[in-house]
Amino acid sequence: MALLLGTLSTVSPLSIDTFFPSIPAIAQDFNLSAWQVQQIVTSYMLPYALFTLVHGPLSDALGRRKLVVIGMLLYTVASLGCMLAPSFGVLLFCRVLQGTAAGIGPTIARAVVRDLYDGHNAQRLMSIMMMVFSVAPAIGPVIGGWLHVAFGWRSVFGFMVFIGLCLALFAFLSLPETHPPEKRSQFHLGQLARTSWGILCNIDFMLLAFSAAMAVGAVMLFIGSAPAIVIDRWHLGETDYFYLFGPVVTGFMTSSFIASRLAGRVSRAAMLRFGYTLMTTATALLLSAQLLTPVLPLWPQQLLLFCMAFGAQFTFPILTLEMLDLQPHARGAAASVSTFVALGFGAVVMGVITPALGGSLWRIELAATLGGLTAFTLWRIARHRVARSTVHVH
Repeated sequence: MALLLGTLSTVSPLSIDTFFPSIPAIAQDFNLSAWQVQQIVTSYMLPYALFTLVHGPLSDALGRRKLVVIGMLLYTVASLGCMLAPSFGVLLFCRVLQGTAAGIGPTIARAVVRDLYDGHNAQRLMSIMMMVFSVAPAIGPVIGGWLHVAFGWRSVFGFMVFIGLCLALFAFLSLPETHPPEKRSQFHLGQLARTSWGILCNIDFMLLAFSAAMAVGAVMLFIGSAPAIVIDRWHLGETDYFYLFGPVVTGFMTSSFIASRLAGRVSRAAMLRFGYTLMTTATALLLSAQLLTPVLPLWPQQLLLFCMAFGAQFTFPILTLEMLDLQPHARGAAASVSTFVALGFGAVVMGVITPALGGSLWRIELAATLGGLTAFTLWRIARHRVARSTVHVH
């Protein structure tokens, strides 16, 4: 189950970063500026974020399995459109369709975890699932670089067609229906809007959601700046993205494995404190070393990137469960809203903040440090608020 749910969640990172090695070629083919080509990411992430508000409630009403299969088929068709796009406008339109469908996998996967398990068992499965998910950001740009060098940038989107078909078949054959008809709610747009709005107005939920989004956003600053970092700052080639994504993904996977082993043995609060501290310390050290050392060797940067990713990943599964636990009767909607906040913030990071930083390493590291500190502060506020409300109820 962890392999299946983790694989469904890989759609998002594969869609975001697999084509990064092809960005210069796409810009040249369509005569694009740096800002315009960055919108290939934004045009995917904005509808991805928006439609996650619909995917969870739809699965609450229609069931999980059917929606996943339909979503992966739609993603496949959109990827085919990207591969064959005759113009930049068509490419952006098909990226919008990709984003519309891709959120179904990770959103429903989180709801399935809470359908099946409670407590530390849910935390363990969520961590293992995230470990599988974490492989995608590393292998995506590496595979994309190989495909681009061998066959050109359109073959990269052909790879996404293949992934979409495989996931649709995988879900059709292996995903059980974890939300039976007797537990389903009636789908109604008005009720959907009221449920989602109620969750969006829950201060405790939103504090946790923005804390998770900012922790992941600190990592996304480096992912979104990957072409500038790998090619312009580190002076590596189109097939060398593993030098950046390798440490990040290794940090994700190691963190997920250790978190799964600690579930039920160490309190969630202690694990969150450790994750935030490690992430923020690593980015602060990166910033200090960058400012104090004229030419910083590659390996200490990679080591600190590993630590940053380890800390960020350590927090995310726990925060996700904390958010879902605040909405036990609308887990699909809660998963949708939490994903919407994370992806909406990620779209701002990728489409606005990352281009504004101009590929400057010290600016990226400063923004990541501030993001980590803010994420920790938001979680602390949410924790005290929930503790006070619990005491008040009792």
